[in-house]
Amino acid sequence: MSAPAALPVPRHVAFIMDGNGRWARQRGLPRIEGHRRGVEVVRTVLETAWQLGIRQITLYAFSAENWKRPVEEVGALMGLLEWFLDRETARLVENRIRLRTIGHVEALPPAVQQALARATAATAGFTEHTLVLALNYGSRDEVLEAAKAYATAVAEGRERVDSATWDTFSRYLATAGLPDPDLVIRTSGETRLSNFLLLQSAYAEFVFTPVLWPDFGKAELTAAVAEYGRRERRFGQTSEQLNPAS
Repeated sequence: MSAPAALPVPRHVAFIMDGNGRWARQRGLPRIEGHRRGVEVVRTVLETAWQLGIRQITLYAFSAENWKRPVEEVGALMGLLEWFLDRETARLVENRIRLRTIGHVEALPPAVQQALARATAATAGFTEHTLVLALNYGSRDEVLEAAKAYATAVAEGRERVDSATWDTFSRYLATAGLPDPDLVIRTSGETRLSNFLLLQSAYAEFVFTPVLWPDFGKAELTAAVAEYGRRERRFGQTSEQLNPAS
């Protein structure tokens, strides 16, 4: 008897990291302590992802709407981001992980921009794994900007409306050159996308877990990937078409 086939592993997993504040509140701690714990979890999640065979991770690290939070919390988040980049850049290089960003990083504090520039430059030549940080990112703005850029290209004769395809248009998105997510995971029990990769997630599988992000670890990611592997991805076809012998 042959061994059962291994379950498929997603190439690209995107995370909506939610629940840091609730984690801290449950423990009587300041919200920033939840964010600090959440940053520590990122390393565990990345290491587990690479071990499982995942090639790309995208983290929704700071949304365009997060500027509405208290000034002190935003400042602390920016400080944690700078600290993470300074601490992890050498590890990214050691493990040949390319860092990319999506979103308006030019609006971030100068020190954060400089840390991002150092990390992206140091890892630009790697192709084995990719870590994408969504920073000051909102999908609706991304799509609007892409539509404007595409319309300009049409007006200038660089694109043709009558030959427009998704592949053509997607080159104008912030994620140009990156694969769409196969799996989107959101922690803390919330079940919405919150303006994250709206078009890119058109055919993604979704796993919503009640686990708060600071408690999300190797076991939770492994379980989510296993759940993905058990799902039948038909892309408009029937089960019989995908499995004619069954």
